[in-house]
Amino acid sequence: MHGIADYLGLERWPPQPDLLFWLALTMVAGALLGGAVFRVLGLPRIVGYSAAGMVVAALGRGLGDGQLRGTDRLIVDLAMALLLFELGSRVSLRWLRVNPALLLTSAAESLLTFGAAFAALRWYGLEAQLAMAGAVLFGASAGAVIARVTTELKTAGQVTERAIVLSALNTLYAVLLLKLVIGWLHVDQRSDWVAGVAQPGYTFFGSVLVAGLLASAVGWVLRRFNLKEENAVLLLLGLVLLALTAARLLALSTLLVPLLAGVMLRNASDRPCIWPRHFGTAGGVLVLVLFVIVGAAWSVEALTVGIVGALLLLGVRVLTKSLVLVGLARVSGIETRQGLALAMSLAPVSATSLVLLADLQATHPAIAAPLVPVMLAMLAVMALLGPVLVQGGLRLAGEYHPVNGPASQPKRASEHTV
Repeated sequence: MHGIADYLGLERWPPQPDLLFWLALTMVAGALLGGAVFRVLGLPRIVGYSAAGMVVAALGRGLGDGQLRGTDRLIVDLAMALLLFELGSRVSLRWLRVNPALLLTSAAESLLTFGAAFAALRWYGLEAQLAMAGAVLFGASAGAVIARVTTELKTAGQVTERAIVLSALNTLYAVLLLKLVIGWLHVDQRSDWVAGVAQPGYTFFGSVLVAGLLASAVGWVLRRFNLKEENAVLLLLGLVLLALTAARLLALSTLLVPLLAGVMLRNASDRPCIWPRHFGTAGGVLVLVLFVIVGAAWSVEALTVGIVGALLLLGVRVLTKSLVLVGLARVSGIETRQGLALAMSLAPVSATSLVLLADLQATHPAIAAPLVPVMLAMLAVMALLGPVLVQGGLRLAGEYHPVNGPASQPKRASEHTV
């Protein structure tokens, strides 16, 4: 066979598939499974994308240790930038000024979830440093899942808008808290007060600056180009990727920059931004691969070691969110049922936590190591369950109806009236 291979000009036998082959195979499998679960089961397509990733992990080709390296990190950052930019562009600061109880709900829901996760990790036997870092990782909301599911299902209403706003604010809290934890670790372990104080401030203000430049550039494009044209969509995509590259080069937050840019752009004008769905086909491909990677972020060893802690933390997370959001529902202007639906929609853990874990591993691998099995087990559980919870919450709120249902076109509520 080797002689025949040489005769045919093949460099090696048997042929060794390269990265492009596996990427193409993953895209085909994810697209097929995503379409199948949507048509047959009526579930969001990202359930199928994540299922494809779980198969990859089961075959021993997943992330394994939870570290995002090389191409995986680049794809995750690019896809998250698109989803978080779109998510941020749907956040109205005017709404928060009109309804300050919503901001109170956000602060209470996020901080109590972080606190409950910290208490659970301490009870689980982890030291204070580990529990503090873990509370941030396990308390972060899955903004990417919420953005994708609400866009795909075309939902609208009070729970949809609140889930978007609360997940965006929670992402902001989580990134800043993790930077503060990392700064505290610098002080505690190395007595480096300069790094402990300077790094969180540099990350936040640097991200705000880059986000402002991105928002200004995108606003300029929106005023001069028609988004129905392919060239304008490519220009928008290029600007987002350029800002993301700047954030990576300057060691800023790849989560904060697109999220804050979207918020700035949305609130620079009273007119909401209507985006091409995920910035065209290229963005759609990145979103597909993102959830495949998240679905592949586990291993049998991690699942065996971390499943008990993961289930404990998920239970604490869901219970805390439910108590806070249901308890403050009427205060913020919604019904108790809608508060429960909102708690379901905010329950998932996904790519945001994975990126935060990767950032912690890069700076303090010894602190991150005990948290990795629990985080990967939680991602494995929520890879399939998370999107279903979001869909279930939106259906409970009456804001999602199947295409063949009695009301396939939900009424779009004005966010300023909720």
